[in-house]
Amino acid sequence: MAPSRRTSNGRSPLVNEQRQITSFFSKKASSLSPTASPLSSTTPLLPKKNPSPTPSPSPPTPAPLDTKRKKPLLVIGPSSPSSPKKSYGTEVVDKRIRVYWPLDKSWYEGCVKHFDIISGKHLVQYDDADEELLNLAEEKIDWPVEEPVKPRSRRLRRFSVVEDDEEDDCDAMEGKLQITGGDDDSADEEWGKNAAEIEVIEDVSEDMDLEDEADEGVCSRKKTRSKKRKMSGVGKLVSTSAKKIKNVEEDTKGNNCKVPCDVKGGGKLIEPATNNVISEKGVDSCRTSVDGMIERFGAREAVKLPFLGEDRRDANRRRPGDIHYDPKTLYLPPEFLKGLSGGQRQWWEFKSKHMDKVLFFKMGKFYELFEMDAHVGAKELDLQYMKGEQPHCGFPEKNFPMNVEKLARKGYRVLVVEQTETPEQLELRRREKGSKDKVVKREICAVVTKGTLTEGEMLSANPDASYLMAVTENCQHSGNQLAERIFGVCMVDVATSKIMLGQFRDDSDCSTLCCLLSELRPVEIIKPAKLLSPETERVLLQHTRNPLINELLPLSEFWDAKKTISEVNCIYQRVNSQICSLSQNGVVSHAIQSSVKDGGGECLPDILAELLATGENGSYALSALGGILFYLKKAFLDESLLRFAKFELLPCSGWGDISQKPYMVLDAAAFENLEIFENSRNGGALGTLYAQLNHCVTAFGKRLLKEWLARPLCHVESIHERQDAVTGLKGVNQPFVLEFRKELSRLPDIERLLARIFASSEAIGRNANKVILYEDAAKKQLQEFISALRGCELISHACSSLASVLENSDSRLLHHLLTPGKGLPDVHSVIKQFKDAFDWVEANNSGRIIPRERVDSEYDDACKNVQEVESNLMKHLKEQRKLLGDTSINYVTVGKDAYLLEVPECLCRSIPREYELQSSKKGYFRYWTPVIKKLLGELSQAESEKESKLKSILQRLVGRFSEHHNMWRQLVSTVAELDVLISISIASDYNEGPSCRPIVTGLSSPDAVPWLTVKSLGHPILRSDSLGEGGFVPNDVTLGGSGHANFILLTGPNMGGKSTLLRQVCLAIILAQVGADIPAESFVMSPVDRIFVRMGARDHIMAGQSTFLTELLETASMLSVATKNSIVALDELGRGTSTSDGQAIAESVLEHLVHKVHCRGMFSTHYHRLASDYERDPKVSLCHMACQVGKGIGGLEDVTFLYRLTPGACPKSYGVNVARLAGLPDVVLQKATSKSREFEESYGRKMGPKDIISTYQKEQLKNLMRDLMNTLANRSCDESVVSTLVELQHKAGVVVEQN
Repeated sequence: MAPSRRTSNGRSPLVNEQRQITSFFSKKASSLSPTASPLSSTTPLLPKKNPSPTPSPSPPTPAPLDTKRKKPLLVIGPSSPSSPKKSYGTEVVDKRIRVYWPLDKSWYEGCVKHFDIISGKHLVQYDDADEELLNLAEEKIDWPVEEPVKPRSRRLRRFSVVEDDEEDDCDAMEGKLQITGGDDDSADEEWGKNAAEIEVIEDVSEDMDLEDEADEGVCSRKKTRSKKRKMSGVGKLVSTSAKKIKNVEEDTKGNNCKVPCDVKGGGKLIEPATNNVISEKGVDSCRTSVDGMIERFGAREAVKLPFLGEDRRDANRRRPGDIHYDPKTLYLPPEFLKGLSGGQRQWWEFKSKHMDKVLFFKMGKFYELFEMDAHVGAKELDLQYMKGEQPHCGFPEKNFPMNVEKLARKGYRVLVVEQTETPEQLELRRREKGSKDKVVKREICAVVTKGTLTEGEMLSANPDASYLMAVTENCQHSGNQLAERIFGVCMVDVATSKIMLGQFRDDSDCSTLCCLLSELRPVEIIKPAKLLSPETERVLLQHTRNPLINELLPLSEFWDAKKTISEVNCIYQRVNSQICSLSQNGVVSHAIQSSVKDGGGECLPDILAELLATGENGSYALSALGGILFYLKKAFLDESLLRFAKFELLPCSGWGDISQKPYMVLDAAAFENLEIFENSRNGGALGTLYAQLNHCVTAFGKRLLKEWLARPLCHVESIHERQDAVTGLKGVNQPFVLEFRKELSRLPDIERLLARIFASSEAIGRNANKVILYEDAAKKQLQEFISALRGCELISHACSSLASVLENSDSRLLHHLLTPGKGLPDVHSVIKQFKDAFDWVEANNSGRIIPRERVDSEYDDACKNVQEVESNLMKHLKEQRKLLGDTSINYVTVGKDAYLLEVPECLCRSIPREYELQSSKKGYFRYWTPVIKKLLGELSQAESEKESKLKSILQRLVGRFSEHHNMWRQLVSTVAELDVLISISIASDYNEGPSCRPIVTGLSSPDAVPWLTVKSLGHPILRSDSLGEGGFVPNDVTLGGSGHANFILLTGPNMGGKSTLLRQVCLAIILAQVGADIPAESFVMSPVDRIFVRMGARDHIMAGQSTFLTELLETASMLSVATKNSIVALDELGRGTSTSDGQAIAESVLEHLVHKVHCRGMFSTHYHRLASDYERDPKVSLCHMACQVGKGIGGLEDVTFLYRLTPGACPKSYGVNVARLAGLPDVVLQKATSKSREFEESYGRKMGPKDIISTYQKEQLKNLMRDLMNTLANRSCDESVVSTLVELQHKAGVVVEQN
């Protein structure tokens, strides 16, 4: 036989006494299917097996690289000596062949690829790409009729779900998982009666079954899901048990209809929030394959599950047309339930209450997905379908974090159903309580969505906060006018336990809400059903990026303020009572005391107490918090979040005057037009102001930088303080700064890490003690705990080293941040306590904590008890030595028997009768005395107690660590601020051209005129490393101040740099008030309270807003709330309509801003008539972007852009030049030039600004001159002539006045 095949012991390697997971849903039993005949045309060709070795009591673990299974030895059937063997040569090369494998009782098809003349063997390549050298004369073969080979369906083979070591783990368990039980905690009563089939579908014609649970087939399952992804076809795991093998055919009595692969929810099919496209090679064929499987399964579903189709009803039997219909629930017909096994019923009970979610159903060491959920798993997670007629796929426990994050990121809701009972506990419950349950208990332990993710690879790679938002609204109308709109908003970052809430009034366009959404970009939104106004709904759609939307029923789910306060009080009172009960030696924990005040029977954080005290002015904010808490309660996150939550008021909260705000306000249009966080090309950070300033080395520093950019400072003192700090981190202090950054770069995202540790201090959800997990969750928790301790220690040391900069800096802010006991908490003593408590290195390596003495009193007591028993045993040994008179008597341990009294054989006659002989060796006898047996019992109990205390030591240490949560958070906050300050100081090194510290001074009086003066302003975003020297033309800009106009009316050629200049000025102002240096020679300004930007042409078609309406809405916001301290940047206002209307609107807006608001601003336009109208207005400065115009080919104008801001108006816009640059045909350009001249002439631009006369006025002047000539021709001087001349003079005066 082929040397490459593994030797066999005569028994099929597939014979294995274990059961598998696909028996979960099967009820009927049958015998094994008969062996296929090679000549039968109806027998399907089975894909080859990838069998495993025969299990043994102690199976060897294969090498890590030995994951590719060898084929079992082909057993050659006996042949008659008289029958000559047929020989084959090169004539069969490239022919199709079928080879019979008697151990598998299956035929495998392939192709003959090569003939080796020397060995006389043929190279056969099977359809699964395996190759083998065979002597065809000695094999049982068949030559099928040559037909076009149909491509076999390979399910998502190109992706890996599990690791290579799973197969090794599986082999190690083969001897353990026998029919008699095994240790898999998901075993059910009937599992021992089931034989398993765990094939992944290779042929769409193969069927699948779902029996009552048989989770103990995890080993064979792992083999089919090894990283090799080598599927082995349809070979069966045959049970050697004498019990009757169950049939694998489903015989459920229920009906069905075709169901889409997406889970239904909210009346709509749940689809990913973004259209994610996997770019791996072969993805198109993979998707086609999955879609084909969905269609195939649909035929079965249409027959067996009609209650999912046209007959669908919710749990209350309401149809989809009913206004109260709940798409999240499903009515299951009684006749369908009667036909289900216990395991099936359990799955459908969970699913029918959560039709909007994907169920991760725990069975043993695997999470399983069935029915419509299996389609989601195959499509989105690239899982392989299991064999059979029912959709079914799954993955091992170790891949849970990766897969749950993938689905959540794509917009799915994931319901995690965990096992909370072992088979032994089930049996005990049945025996003691008379329960008739046949399946282990399972409970919902988590609901994971975009907004509730707390860990994962993608989350770790992305420092941006993922906000969960709840919003409620009170919209009151007075007649046809909108009286007021009040919003209550709550934002939660679950990953950092940060809760921001507030209540504010807003205008009819929801401007403040738009600003909030543009800044924070929530990934998930919770809203009360059918309560928000259409305008608010449009805003939520327009200013977010495909968030997951959740609707809750008002009052019962989206709580009002009263219900919210009641629930919060209950949670905090329960937490406080738990802390008090767990306090040791009467010491009360400080976990809540510092952030919660207890008064009047209420237990609320300060911010919630303040909102409650404001009455109606805080009720909607508290209601929004109630919506969040109800949602998080269903996800088992409410109590762990509130326990250590960090509450903040939203910056927009309240009704105070804008001048009282300590920060500059940037609205949604400013964020978008100035590209603060997202560029206009692909929504990424490249080319944004954030990217220019972001040199932070910590994730929490990056998040703080975004907050600073969203709300630049407005108070002069605060700006100066931050500027001093930035300056103090440069120059001679730079070496200390670089060393500090190097230390910080080693930190994990410790802010999120701390939040996870605080949440784990209470065992709830998947962390609950009752949840059966096979992965060592405690070891991972311990490693995170040690990582947090090391991170805090590293921060403490780094800050101590950075404090050296204080010797060379007078910055008050730096002194505050780096002085222990002030901005920097003194954590040295606390860290030392934990460092003295246990060996961090040993604990991290071993996965368990061995506390040092006097660290944990409970563990110390347990150790003391063990020592006392051991001391008594030694005391007893001395007594026996004295009794027998031999000091050589000693204790020995043999196998599991400890403390055996080993006595020389010569003393056997002196042995007391109560001695019990346990074993002997040459020259010695070993005994247990009654005292030893008693002490061994006490020792066993004491050691068990010690081990129990050892297991719980981590939880107690985490609880002790969490008591100082405010201190740890303050430490992180301080380091984040230092990281951002350093980042800002470094950013100036990347400015193009010279940089300066901006001079920001306040107004001397309320009537003083704001000003802005810049010399040689470069571009704040263009970096020096991306431009050549002198690559950008700087400009001088002056707005306001003594003797200067507040507004610049900017004209110039297309592409001349007008929009760029507007952005430059706005971005430079933001940088100045953030505290950064400016790319300019000098920069002097008074503070700006708000920046308005109207730039670019775009529409919001989903909100029903045209391009012109969009720019006018943004303009309306400026006119309504701008103050004299605001900056306005208007780029080509009015271009979305006709010339006359656009110019009229532009001129009216400019007039209002200049003469009514008196703010500073820049107004770029191509309406040259505006320049003429404001030529003599001292409050408006006419400027243009300079250019040189020459004659080009064909008489066309050749424009050279100079990008220099120059006084005066530009005579024209030179749009034909841009058409030339765009490559329009010459004939078109020539025609455009001619038309342009005609339009200019009719518009009056050929004349001077003072000579613009209409056609009607020309006719009037002609008539006047004719009458004058006729009068003079009369040569008479009578009174009638004089009267006529006077009349003509009057008419001429009217014409002149009109001109």
